[in-house]
Amino acid sequence: MPRTFIKRFQTIDRLIKTKATGTSSQLGEKLGVSRRTAIEFITVMKEMGAPVYFCKIKNSYCYKEDGSFNISFIRVQ
Repeated sequence: MPRTFIKRFQTIDRLIKTKATGTSSQLGEKLGVSRRTAIEFITVMKEMGAPVYFCKIKNSYCYKEDGSFNISFIRVQ
């Protein structure tokens, strides 16, 4: 998995938490990817259990409840 994927994933998570994604086209521009790729990232997040939805009032993707993604290695003891 390329580093850019993880970085983009983390950026989307931050933008969602701050309600600053904009539309899928605007999100794509912020990430340097196409609108379709931005939608695919959101779809993956939803498939992983994230309660993501698009709020027309805030013009941003948002989480229905507090939470975030933590992409890191956890050592099992």
